[in-house]
Amino acid sequence: MLNMKILLIEDELPAARQLTRLIQAHVPGAAILETLDSVEGAVRWFRAFPAPDLVFMDIQIADGLSLDIFRQVDVSAPVVFTTAYDQYAVQAFKVNAVDYLLKPVDPDDFQKAIQRVHERRTAGKPVLDFQTLAAHFRPPAYKDRFLVKSGQHLTYIAVSDIAFFRSSDGLTQAHLFSGKKYFVDHTLDELEGLLDPARFFRAGRAVALSLQAIRKIHPHLNGRLKVETEPPVPEDVFVSRDRAGAFKTWLGG
Repeated sequence: MLNMKILLIEDELPAARQLTRLIQAHVPGAAILETLDSVEGAVRWFRAFPAPDLVFMDIQIADGLSLDIFRQVDVSAPVVFTTAYDQYAVQAFKVNAVDYLLKPVDPDDFQKAIQRVHERRTAGKPVLDFQTLAAHFRPPAYKDRFLVKSGQHLTYIAVSDIAFFRSSDGLTQAHLFSGKKYFVDHTLDELEGLLDPARFFRAGRAVALSLQAIRKIHPHLNGRLKVETEPPVPEDVFVSRDRAGAFKTWLGG
């Protein structure tokens, strides 16, 4: 593994710096050819230069998914993907037998990944089908409206008009910003798979909040967060201590 030529594709400066330190510490004689931060830049690089010995590649970079690189140019080098923790992403890596590292990268995991790369190269294993992997990361189609009953008639409500979903006595209601509310034929568990997670957060067992409905957030006892919404949820809404970190990350986009 001496004198390895390594390419970094990473748009977060702290993550790129950490990878650089790990490479310097654990891959003697390695040369980092360049650090790229976009699909466009990576495609240009692969078209202009010989393949490196190894690529570290973040899944989500400045202008899209790094997997889009493989649709535009041949990448013959071994790739180790890096990603912030996401259970769905990690499962996709495992299913496709692709090397990956969770950020921030653990030094022991880094060394194991380097060893696996070396073993693959020594065994002459072929480059994996990244098109198959890419299929796991295509944005799912989330619902943008729901069919509901209004009196004796059926109508539809737009997801953008919904402030929150609330479950009570086994029934789920969509509460609109206008103050109207309608029963929907889905449980909150089902709605988690139907709604865009960038727009709605499951704040507790009984409520899923729209980002646009949140007005104030207060630290509360035992690390919980109390959330005020407009229109208000009938009961106090608390985000548990275990979920508070994920909630803050969601709020920050």
